[in-house]
Amino acid sequence: MTTLAHRPGTALLVIDMQNGVVARAHRRDEVVATLADLVARARVEGVPVVWVRHQDAALVPGTPAWQLVPELVPLPDEPVVGKEYADAFEATELESLLAAAGVGRIVVTGAATDVCVRSTLHGGLARGYDTLLVADAHTTEDTGVEGVPGPAAIIAHTNLYWSEQVAPGRVGGTAEAAEVVFAAG
Repeated sequence: MTTLAHRPGTALLVIDMQNGVVARAHRRDEVVATLADLVARARVEGVPVVWVRHQDAALVPGTPAWQLVPELVPLPDEPVVGKEYADAFEATELESLLAAAGVGRIVVTGAATDVCVRSTLHGGLARGYDTLLVADAHTTEDTGVEGVPGPAAIIAHTNLYWSEQVAPGRVGGTAEAAEVVFAAG
């Protein structure tokens, strides 16, 4: 249903599953295990896996905080997209990688739910992609900021919010990892 003509493929995006991003994340180990299973399924089904890695003053390239968690390791032929903005499409090569692979549908996972995951979901939908959020494969931490909901509430709200997203010619939506179908349709 994507508005991107002649791009029927699907890709799995793994956003910012870096040591410094998920060290104190809600259900960290559970989400990492779910992601590892999802990545394995995507690989078996021949679905491109695209890794996204943020950098900023706290996530300096080459430092332990910047590295992907050790449980999730990209294969040598899987792209790792570096980014400096919350939306993984913004000022990166993500769009050209997906276009070259014929991808019009993205399955979104990772961290942090309330920043980079949400921004990338919106960025993908606005650019014409069908965007599926894997409800049990994204996480965030408790920021401790007064008035901000805790991580479980942020995750639940994002899942609810994204489950009904639509735009002309494209759809959002959510699914549990066990229910994800990589083939579009």
